[in-house]
Amino acid sequence: MKNTTTRQTLRSFYDTVPKRAAAVLTVSAVSMAALSVSVFAWGPDRPTYTTANPADHVTFNSITDNPEYGDERNFVRIKDASAPSSAYSDDTTVEPGKEYEVYVYYHNNASRTLNSDEHNQKGIARDAALRMAMPGGLKAGERTGITGYISASNATPREVYDNSYVTATQDVALRYVPGSAVVTNGGGISGQVLPDSLFTTGALLGYDNLNGVIPGCNEFAGFVKFKFRADAPNFTIKKQVSATGANEWQDKIVAKVGDQVDYLISYQNTGSVQQEDVIVKDALPNGTAYVAGSTSVANSSSPNGAAAPDTITTDGLNLGSYAPEGTAYIKLSATIGKELEKCGPNDLVNHATIITPNGNRQATATVTVDVACAPDECKPGVPKGDARCACIPAEGQIIDAEGNCVTTPAALPTTGPAETILTLVGIATMTAGFVYWYRSRQNLKAALAGVNLESSDEAHKAPKLLKARVATEESVDTNTK
Repeated sequence: MKNTTTRQTLRSFYDTVPKRAAAVLTVSAVSMAALSVSVFAWGPDRPTYTTANPADHVTFNSITDNPEYGDERNFVRIKDASAPSSAYSDDTTVEPGKEYEVYVYYHNNASRTLNSDEHNQKGIARDAALRMAMPGGLKAGERTGITGYISASNATPREVYDNSYVTATQDVALRYVPGSAVVTNGGGISGQVLPDSLFTTGALLGYDNLNGVIPGCNEFAGFVKFKFRADAPNFTIKKQVSATGANEWQDKIVAKVGDQVDYLISYQNTGSVQQEDVIVKDALPNGTAYVAGSTSVANSSSPNGAAAPDTITTDGLNLGSYAPEGTAYIKLSATIGKELEKCGPNDLVNHATIITPNGNRQATATVTVDVACAPDECKPGVPKGDARCACIPAEGQIIDAEGNCVTTPAALPTTGPAETILTLVGIATMTAGFVYWYRSRQNLKAALAGVNLESSDEAHKAPKLLKARVATEESVDTNTK
C-alpha cells in the first residue's frame, strides 16, 4: 500500500526536477547507450524497464518513463541553494561563497510482487547503499562531475552511477556542509541525517531503518539531498608611506637624511573562508632604522589601534584570524639614516608580506632620499652631461672627457722623438723661406740701381721691370708666409 503523504511530498519535489524521458529520444539503442555515457554520464550500460513492465530482479534506477521523475538513470542533479525556486540541473557553474544543493534519487525497480515470501523476497534489495564522490576543489575553467553510486549486494548490475557537472570561473574549494545529507522517503527513515561515510565507503539506505533493506516498487523509493559550499580563499595587501604624523598615505614620498616616516600596511580577507593565524612581516631597506615601540594594529577588536610587539621586522607579527571581509591595519615608523649607498637620488623600497595558510602576498612603498655629492664625486650610473651627475671641480681640478673631476696638469705633456723631428723640419722650412725673400729684395734693389732713368729707352723699360720685380717679390712673400 502506498503512503499518500509521501507520494505528495515526492510529487511536490518532482515538480522542481526537470523530467527526461527516453521515449522522447528517437535514436537507436546503440546510439542511446553512447549518448548516455557521453552526455548524461550515467552507467553502466544496462537493460532498461518501464513503469508498466518493471524488472524481474533487483536493479536500481533503470526505468526510463517514471511518470513523476522521468529517466531514472539521470539521478544526480544540482542547484543553487540560495535560490529555492530554481530548478535542478545537470550542469552548474559554481561561485565562491555560495552554497549548492545536490539531489540523488534512488528506486529499486523490481516488481512489487517479488517482495513476498511466495517469491522468496526476490525483489528486496540487500545492503543497499549510497556513496558520493565530490572533488575537493576546482581550478578556474575546470569542469568535472559530482558522482553518486547506488549499490546492493544482490542487484544486477551490482552498482549504478550518475553524475552532475560543475564548472568554476575561478579556483574554488568544494566543502560538504556537515549534517546536511538528509534522506526523504515514505518510511521510518525519512528526515534522518546520513553519516559522513557517505563520502568515503558509503552510507546504508533503507525504508523503515537505515539497514540497507529496500523492497521493490516505486512506493519504497526515496531521495537524498545534501549541500556543499564553494569557497575561494583570497586576500589583499597594500603598503603606503607618509611623513611622520602627516597621515598623507602615498605609494612614494621624498624625504631627507634624518627624517622619520610612517608605514601603513592594509590587509583584507576578500575570500569566502576564514583565514587563521595571519602573519605580517616588514623588511626595512638599508638606510632606514625601525623606531622601537612604533608598531600598532587596528582591527575589529581594536578599532582605534593597539600597541603591538616589536617583532614585525624580525620574526613577524601574528594578527590573528579574520572572517571574510575582515580587515587589519598595521602602522610602524622608521628613520632615514646616513648609511646610504651612493650620492644622488636613493630609492628606499620597503617590502611588507602577509603570510596565510592560503598563500603569501607582498606589497611595497618607496622613500626617495637625495644625498648631496662631495665636490670631487660623480654620481654613478648617470649619463655624462646630465645636470644631476656633473661633479663640481675643486680648486686645481678640471672635468675630464668621462665627466670625472681630475687634477689640472702642472705642465704641457712632454713630446716624443717624432714630434721633435717634425718641429725642426718646420723651423728649417720657415728659415729657408725668409732667406729667399730677403735675397730677392736685395736683387731687386740692385737691378733698379743699374737702370738709367734718363735714357728714354731705359726709362720706358723701368716701370715694366719694376712692376715685374714687385710681382715676383709679392709671390715670394706670399709663399713664404
